[in-house]
Amino acid sequence: AGTLPQVHTTGITGSTGAGQRLQATTHHSWRSHNVNAYKTHTHQHLNEIGKVLDAAGKITFVPWRGDFTRGIFITSYMACDLDIAAARALYKEYYKTHPFTHVSDRMIDVKQVVNTNKTFLFLEKEGNNLIVHSALDNLLKGASGQAVQNLNLMFGLEETSGLKLKSIVF
Repeated sequence: AGTLPQVHTTGITGSTGAGQRLQATTHHSWRSHNVNAYKTHTHQHLNEIGKVLDAAGKITFVPWRGDFTRGIFITSYMACDLDIAAARALYKEYYKTHPFTHVSDRMIDVKQVVNTNKTFLFLEKEGNNLIVHSALDNLLKGASGQAVQNLNLMFGLEETSGLKLKSIVF
């Protein structure tokens, strides 16, 4: 069967992703003009990610706190034999029926997704590594928008109902 790939992931989140408890590192005055890593390889979401990706190999994760409010920007890379054109075609084919996930042909940023239920992906290839960047608004796609999207599907409504929101840049 062969060896499963090692996936390396790093992600930066805004202050709204800091949880419910007040901590020194959640205050905007501390985050202003500051970035730092936290819970390296011990983040609370690693268990659920590991369960979903069990067959896909091992994942390492380094999360970062960023100097912004909303959004998450994740970069993952892994060994991949596909060339970039084939990888992009594979991703575009997979996500073509997902109304809120878009595979971009140019680099993405958090401003494209803030205040929306969208996730943007951008792929790069460096040597034998496939690099996948993703951006989403943790308050919409990560929580409330996801709940509305699931409710729409459960009740037979149009999946995008109430979720056609515009980002802060367009």
